[in-house]
Amino acid sequence: MAACNERPSWVNKKIRLKDCSELKAMLHELKLGTVCEEALCPNIGECFAKKQATFLILGKNCTRRCTFCGVKRGLPSPVDTGEPARVAEGIERLGLTHVVITSVTRDDLPDGGAQAFVDTVAAIRRSGCKITVELLIPDFRLDRDAIGRVVAAKPDILAHNIETVPRLYPAAHEGADYRRSLHVLKAIKECDSCMRTKSGLMLGLGEREEEVLTTLSDIAGTGCDFLSIGQYLAPSREHFPVKEYITPEKFGYYKEKALEAGFRHVESGPYVRSSYAAAEYIK
Repeated sequence: MAACNERPSWVNKKIRLKDCSELKAMLHELKLGTVCEEALCPNIGECFAKKQATFLILGKNCTRRCTFCGVKRGLPSPVDTGEPARVAEGIERLGLTHVVITSVTRDDLPDGGAQAFVDTVAAIRRSGCKITVELLIPDFRLDRDAIGRVVAAKPDILAHNIETVPRLYPAAHEGADYRRSLHVLKAIKECDSCMRTKSGLMLGLGEREEEVLTTLSDIAGTGCDFLSIGQYLAPSREHFPVKEYITPEKFGYYKEKALEAGFRHVESGPYVRSSYAAAEYIK
């Protein structure tokens, strides 16, 4: 399938940089990163204007080379042990009631960075903020001890994104493994059957409808509670090309199918991202 170069009318959100300036200044002061900035999220203006952000811990350089992702690749920085306290301070200053925390993939670390997630949750809880905490974790190479320690930290939601259908993993999700990611979601439930889990899919990379439906069934089969489905938008011309723009009606169809598969809550639409409107999942 050839690249699709002309965006339709339903994919035309504009980013107003002035909406981002105040929050960007505070994040710079606290030396905090966000996936909103690093992954070039199209919702950044909207979220930053509302003083909402998804914190990116463990540096800005990823050890994997997924061709769909805008996060930089390169030599990772040393683990910053002061970062969890700064994340907690940032949450307090923003007055957040729900926060999403994610990280770059750190295959260079023995535990994949799991301890940083544990320490960040602990710092937030110590701060006394009345907040629900959602963690979006990498696969930790299916290190069950690492997964277990993050589960034991008791986030309110623990997420891991499947991202795309298995056929497209070699081209779009290099270094990841579809079955391994499904096993991460299963392992979380095996550690704590009450832990609410979440995953996310991007559409428009060339997947076929029957592949999407099978993937929905596979994710639901792990016991996953929540799902986000959004349109893939290439961060640059060097990234994996958009093969199709999915219509809002098709997103509605996939939402219905996901709910039929057993998910408790599904957000599905062109600009849906795993951390976008994240508090809605647990209302």
